[in-house]
Amino acid sequence: MNFYALTLLQAQGSASGGGLTMLLMLALIFVVMWLFMIRPQQKRQKELNNFRNSLSKGDKVVTVGGIYGTVIEVNDNKVMLEIDKDVRIKVDKASLVKDFSDAQQS
Repeated sequence: MNFYALTLLQAQGSASGGGLTMLLMLALIFVVMWLFMIRPQQKRQKELNNFRNSLSKGDKVVTVGGIYGTVIEVNDNKVMLEIDKDVRIKVDKASLVKDFSDAQQS
């Protein structure tokens, strides 16, 4: 065998190993994306759903639009909020994003 044939065999061997390396790198990228992007988003969505399902009268909440209010009544998909003295609005449960019952408000 000459040097050219030996170099050609080494190149073919590294090319097949390179495909496996590329596959492992793609799998590693997917795992990292899942750990840092997809999994935390799923966790936040689960916490938000639990919050919306556990709403009760007297909870202080804020809507997606930035309206602060106190829960007066909870139905299946709608919530009655009191946003000021004798000012009540009906909003969809999906528009509620935060609970300020424990936080201090001025």
